[in-house]
Amino acid sequence: MAKNAIQKIAMNAAENIPYDKLMLSQKNVRHIKNGVSIEQLAEDVGRRKLIQSLNVRPVLDGEGEETGTFEVPAGGRRYLALGILIKQKRLAKNEPIPCIVNRGQETSAEEDSLAENLRRADLHPLDQFRAFKTLSDQGLDPEEIGARFFISPATVRQRLRLASVSPKLLGLYEKDEIRLEQIMAFSISDDHARQEQVWERIASSHTQEPYYIRRLLTETTVRADDRRAVYVGAEAYEAAGGVIFRDLFEQDSGGWFQDAALLEQLVFDRLKVDAEAMRAEGWKWVEAAISFPYGHTSGMRRIYAKAQELSAEEIERYDALKAEYDKLDADYAQAEETDEAIEAKLDQLGAELDAIDDRPQSYDPAQTAIAGVFVTLAANGKLQIDAGFVRSEDEPRTETGDVDEGEEGGADGGTRSNRDDDGDGVVVNGKPVNDASGDDGDDDGIKPLPDRLVFDLTAQRTLALRNALAGDVDIAIIAALHAFVLQVFYRFAPNTCLEISMKSGSFSQVDGLAETSWAKEIAERHEAWDRDLPEEAEGLWDFLLGLDEASRKALFAHCVSLTLNAVVEPWNRRAKALEHADVLGRSLQFDMVDAGWTPTVEFLGRLTKARILQAVREARGADSAQLIDHMKKDIMAREAARLLEGSNWLPEPLRVEVDEVSADAGNAVTGDMSDEAALDGDAAELPAFLADDADPSSDEPVTIDGDETDHLQAAE
Repeated sequence: MAKNAIQKIAMNAAENIPYDKLMLSQKNVRHIKNGVSIEQLAEDVGRRKLIQSLNVRPVLDGEGEETGTFEVPAGGRRYLALGILIKQKRLAKNEPIPCIVNRGQETSAEEDSLAENLRRADLHPLDQFRAFKTLSDQGLDPEEIGARFFISPATVRQRLRLASVSPKLLGLYEKDEIRLEQIMAFSISDDHARQEQVWERIASSHTQEPYYIRRLLTETTVRADDRRAVYVGAEAYEAAGGVIFRDLFEQDSGGWFQDAALLEQLVFDRLKVDAEAMRAEGWKWVEAAISFPYGHTSGMRRIYAKAQELSAEEIERYDALKAEYDKLDADYAQAEETDEAIEAKLDQLGAELDAIDDRPQSYDPAQTAIAGVFVTLAANGKLQIDAGFVRSEDEPRTETGDVDEGEEGGADGGTRSNRDDDGDGVVVNGKPVNDASGDDGDDDGIKPLPDRLVFDLTAQRTLALRNALAGDVDIAIIAALHAFVLQVFYRFAPNTCLEISMKSGSFSQVDGLAETSWAKEIAERHEAWDRDLPEEAEGLWDFLLGLDEASRKALFAHCVSLTLNAVVEPWNRRAKALEHADVLGRSLQFDMVDAGWTPTVEFLGRLTKARILQAVREARGADSAQLIDHMKKDIMAREAARLLEGSNWLPEPLRVEVDEVSADAGNAVTGDMSDEAALDGDAAELPAFLADDADPSSDEPVTIDGDETDHLQAAE
């Protein structure tokens, strides 16, 4: 028995039909604008001609005969694009257009239009990346590629960067084993081996988020906004052969400098040049480093530049300008309407006054010959120059005989000099008692008083002075302040009869302490007083007597504050002193939250995972802790910092002990709360990245000629 023959399919014929014989069908299912505009499509057709025919049907008359006109149910956008080219006189009205003519009409026009749009598959993103890469290899730059496909050059660069990712990872992306966001994260590095190494590290991990991939790829790099990178500059770094990673898909503040060792060498090389430039100005020494520890100027006297003295003519001119400015400003303040001419005149007068006020300042060459300069980098990467520091061994001394270094007195924090060396003899009322120079006692038979008698007499005077001082509170305060200021601001200045000793810890081993807001405020306050105090210690007493009460109290508080030490040291048992620090803190109504302390990622990274979870549990409740308990420590620290933000939580060493009466206030300070109370606020307080139901898994100080300073280890 013969098999039935399979009927062969006959394709619709292709014909070239003049454009003016075509018309747009109203049966096209596309009515909403989407994708590339008709104008852009016209430009594309004008460049490369039609690469896809139109699908048309003959228009029939009442008897079913063809009229010679054809409607276009599929390909309407191409038809309209051709019409734009005709309007632009770039295409003839009767230009033959390649068409597929459907005369059988076995399907409706609407069905053909729908099939053309639905059966068309979008290009896989990876194919697009590779195609752009091929065009780039053919010599087209991103601007030309973007112009041809109506996308921005930045988008083209992004696609080219994605195409440069390791072929192994692109293969996994093709199999849907890696997400596009992960490929974007991998693209910040050009090192295929490193990309594959990172993927192998996270492939079996719960944490595969793009931010974590970027962190691993850049963990040995230096951010472009780091002070070292800003100081050297990207151009100089790249000129030296350095490579900068840049993220074309995220804000990266300029990227990451890949070679940290090269960057540091460039920093040191440039610091040496800047230090030599300062040295050439006549300073005795210059010390340069990326950063210095807090208190590095302790024990040094500070000298300051002085502005050039104004001449009589300059003073007269300044007074005239100031008078004119004040009168014009006062009159203008009463005016009802603005006047640009008056405003311009005020600006001119203000600029002239500023020019006089900002006249050049200079140091005394005799002072620069014994002083030095610290050259370092500010947080913004700008060169920071702190000049005018005199080391103790460079202080000028009057040679009056041998002096025991251990008896020169003064606190380690002194910064000024007292050049009065009294020698080895006994001194009474500022004069040597046993000084035989110029003594003609041998002629009249009068000999110096015995030392024991001098001691007895001065002991009596001492007790009498103590008794008198106790009866005058104001002078007693000034005397104590005088002793404090001598030790804080003056070097080698034991010229006080009060046996008061001050100690002030520098805590230079704590990295980054100098950058805190508290350290900066103390330094600014100290420098302001240092500038106002008399240059020599002999004038200090009269200076203090002349201060108003408010200024005297402020100076007293500053000096006393420098002696406070509430540091816990395992080798130094100071329990009672630390208890007093709590008492003092309560009297000041002080807590570290109000002072601006927050649990940073760096701080949390020094804790164990158990401690991090305990902190989150105390501040936000058990449910919040469970959100991060599965994470690796570095990721846990980052997310914990977000959770603790605004919680007022403090670690135990920063909390102030309170009694039961003030327990409520204590809870506010420490951030302690019960799990139940914390859970009540979870919905409102948790950040968005943890509040939803999504799967949570989805600078050392360096000196040019010195040693690095070790970090303190976190006390658990």
